[in-house]
Amino acid sequence: MIKKEFERKNAIKLRKQGLTYQEILNKIPVAKSTLSLWLRDVGLAKRQKQILSQKKILSAKRGGIAKKNQRIEKLNTIVNNASKDIGTISDKELFLIGTTLYWAEGAKEKPDRPGSGFQFGNMDPRMVQVVLAWLERVCKIQKSMVVYELYIHKSHKNRLSEMVKYWENTLGLNRGSITKVYLKNNQSSNTNRKNTGSEYRGLIRIRVNQSSTLVREIAGWVNGIYKEICE
Repeated sequence: MIKKEFERKNAIKLRKQGLTYQEILNKIPVAKSTLSLWLRDVGLAKRQKQILSQKKILSAKRGGIAKKNQRIEKLNTIVNNASKDIGTISDKELFLIGTTLYWAEGAKEKPDRPGSGFQFGNMDPRMVQVVLAWLERVCKIQKSMVVYELYIHKSHKNRLSEMVKYWENTLGLNRGSITKVYLKNNQSSNTNRKNTGSEYRGLIRIRVNQSSTLVREIAGWVNGIYKEICE
């Protein structure tokens, strides 16, 4: 009984210091129901309540961080496992991949503007790298035929040199390979665009000199894909 009374008084003392039930149980190993009975009439001063509230907030944050890390780990596992599904890509598969990417993102020849050349633009450097590999390996386009242009929003013009360097490094280009930079007006100060922070790198546009025939060939490849799948 003497030991229990000592533990009870010690538990009350710790509670008044702002310790949580779990923290007290770590120091005084009794049943949680016993601890609840001992502390049910213990009043806390404002300072102790603030300490407990802060601990609850920190505990919730730790729980949130743990869940976030679990989500990230799960996502990485899914992505890594899915990446293995691709395996080795043949030249024929690269031919189809590049053609489809141009079908989605490339410029098309218009009836009122015959002779349009190859133009492909995107903000994703990985997609741009795939298209460049396709141009070289499938379309047999020499690197000297390729022209690079950068489009960025005017609100980021102070980061121009940073963005040019980023694209040149990422695409493995020589300094000065990006021949033109275009500054785009922001459509609205209340834009809903999410790519406005430090990760914004602008859009790179690839042009190929003397490539109207290539564009027409791509149009034929696109028709071939469509007919094979849909007709």
